[in-house]
Amino acid sequence: MPTSTSPSSAHSSDHFRSELPVSAIDMPVTALAGVGLKVAEQLAQLNIKRIFDLLLHLPRDYEDRSRLVSIADVEHGQSGLITGRVVHVDTKRSGMTVVVDDDTGTISLRFFKVYRGLAQTMSLGTQLQLFGEVKVSRYGKQMNHPEYQIITDSVAMTNTGLQPIYPSVKGLHQNKLRTLIKLALQTVRSQGLPMTLFTANDFSVVADLPLAPFEPTKSLIAEHDYSEDIFSTLARSVPDNMIGNSVNRGSATDYDSNRSTNNGVNSDIHTAAARSAHNNVYNLTIFEALVLLHTPPTYTDAGQQYKLLTQLSARTHAACQRLIIEELTAHQLSLLYRRQQLHQHKAPKCTTQSPLANALFGALPFDLTGAQKRVMRDIIADMATSIPMLRLVQGDVGAGKTLVAAGAAGYALDSGWQVAVMAPTEILAEQHLVNFKQWFEPLGIGVGWLAGKQTAKQRRESLEEIAENTVQIVVGTHALFQEQVQFAKLGLVIIDEQHRFGVEQRMALTNKGVANSTPHQLIMTATPIPRTLAMSVYGDMDTSIIDELPPGRTPITTVTIDRNRRDEVIERIAINCEAGRQAYWVCSLVEESSVLDAQAAEATYEDLNDRLDIRIGLVHGKMKSADKQVIMQRFKAGELDLLIATTVIEVGVDVPNASLMVIENAERLGLSQLHQLRGRVGRGSTKSYCVLLYQKPLSETGTERLNVLRDSTDGFVIAQKDLELRGPGELLGKRQTGNVGYYLADLIRDEQLFAIAQRLAKHLIADPTRKADVSQLIHRWMPEASRYTNA
Repeated sequence: MPTSTSPSSAHSSDHFRSELPVSAIDMPVTALAGVGLKVAEQLAQLNIKRIFDLLLHLPRDYEDRSRLVSIADVEHGQSGLITGRVVHVDTKRSGMTVVVDDDTGTISLRFFKVYRGLAQTMSLGTQLQLFGEVKVSRYGKQMNHPEYQIITDSVAMTNTGLQPIYPSVKGLHQNKLRTLIKLALQTVRSQGLPMTLFTANDFSVVADLPLAPFEPTKSLIAEHDYSEDIFSTLARSVPDNMIGNSVNRGSATDYDSNRSTNNGVNSDIHTAAARSAHNNVYNLTIFEALVLLHTPPTYTDAGQQYKLLTQLSARTHAACQRLIIEELTAHQLSLLYRRQQLHQHKAPKCTTQSPLANALFGALPFDLTGAQKRVMRDIIADMATSIPMLRLVQGDVGAGKTLVAAGAAGYALDSGWQVAVMAPTEILAEQHLVNFKQWFEPLGIGVGWLAGKQTAKQRRESLEEIAENTVQIVVGTHALFQEQVQFAKLGLVIIDEQHRFGVEQRMALTNKGVANSTPHQLIMTATPIPRTLAMSVYGDMDTSIIDELPPGRTPITTVTIDRNRRDEVIERIAINCEAGRQAYWVCSLVEESSVLDAQAAEATYEDLNDRLDIRIGLVHGKMKSADKQVIMQRFKAGELDLLIATTVIEVGVDVPNASLMVIENAERLGLSQLHQLRGRVGRGSTKSYCVLLYQKPLSETGTERLNVLRDSTDGFVIAQKDLELRGPGELLGKRQTGNVGYYLADLIRDEQLFAIAQRLAKHLIADPTRKADVSQLIHRWMPEASRYTNA
């Protein structure tokens, strides 16, 4: 999560936190007995700083010590609890071997390190309780260094129930974590403050929301697939996945969880949790859910026990769902709070009529699509108010987002405001510069340029033009953020591929409006964003989707070809270019190195130049900006037949005559990036092809990725699959998703729960009397979020 902040947002953060009541869960872990400097440092490696973090550090698995297993029944690889008497001891060789018999069979215990007292303990006839992982070989069944306890007439078997196994770091042992979490639960319970800020009335606002049946994935359920409807309607009880009548009440071989004292918290909590969940899942308190997760109950039936533990580990159990809903609601509240803060600012009102936009669209050789017109209406309505627009425009590759952004610029310009157009890379920014100059300079609008690679003189001249309003549109990269840049009258900020920028950078640009004014923001992305990811990252924005491609576009045929057939592909390029059409050849390496990418592109350029009698150009990230622009313009003008490039051409390049795209080592790129690259062709009326050259052997993920791209041209289908394969951090970039880290929630698994969280968040933030609750919820789940309320 980003840690730096502006002075204004820091002040906001201090005010935000001063309203919060002191609660045990907000205290640092050093408040717990047994957490000194060393343990605190170890916990910090697990991102555990507060007692709340510790409580949300959930088990990754559980060891079942609740039932005895006979030696005859225990299997290879299984961890089990067994009892038996010592019938043989061998200390002649290094270490010690002890044979234990329980009348159903024998097992050998191997101790490679014989410590003091072990030999006296392991005497013939001693009755032992053992726990460990069993290995079966030609020598029989064996446990290495098992945990053990001597059983006598005065010392009965100990019920250790279901032991949680936590993610840990070197030096931080499981017993230490169990002790600390037990202490944290005791500390919170002793304080008596409610852990949740929700009321029964809050949950009533989502009671009508049905959920689709939930199917656990095969990868999470190894042996049995227990499909169930987690809560098909929220008022319905959870079917058979909480403690019920089948909970054991104390047989000889299955310990009674209600008598267990190992959890350190009154055992009636389990019973209360069962009763609450069966009545209504939302009656289950956060505290009860946490107790159940850290100290799950035991069942008589082994299948029922397996089902419970599988659901807990997979985070599909009702107790997990209860926590996830609260967490997602806190995240949604942080986005709505940020939006609410933004709406308190004043934005420059813009006209609802724009001669500039009309002239721009009128000069086009085609009409806007219905989708483009619809999105333009959304934007015009936003900009006509004094509330700052914050609108995300999604559109698949080639849908015409830039033209819509130019139309929005026309409305700002006709109202006397400047427009900033920002892109993440120079090549994309340069493409925008070419387009905006072509569109607006004939209409008498000055278009300026600001990028990192300008000379000192060029930069000084650009800064003067911006400050004096000599240029009304300024195109650039992150250089637009810098402190020295002073706009005369900034009224609209257009950000392309915003996911590549951090929140703080967006804040820096919006702070460049005139005094007491926040510019309107229009965000564009050609990376289709799955619904849950859009809700979790862009939930503070209004969203418009350009879901219609301009007429005249032809579908792209995608093929996957083994790299061994590279020569055949090169022959196709020759045929394609001799017919008057153009082609791309994209070089990609697994290393994220512009130097290596450039070397690969240069080697390919030399190879194809020797083999083909066509005009070939080369573009890569190590070239000077001016040199890249010359090559791109020559290719666009039809003076080059083949463009060899690295992935710098991923976005922004529009050459309608290009009908063939070859991507080398395609298995090394993500789905969304491959889809972006493919979108460079198919922009004219000619049948277009995308060739994915892959290198064997292909991983399972690589195969799946290429098959998805081959079989689909729907950007949203592709983006959803990319999210499943790579996760949100890689799909949108760490900078954008870094402040959306979850304790439990998963964007794919928990998609159903987002609608519930959204409605709960809107309900809470609409009630001015709940402001303290909102602040506390956000701070509890997202302690760093308050600094971004002005973003």
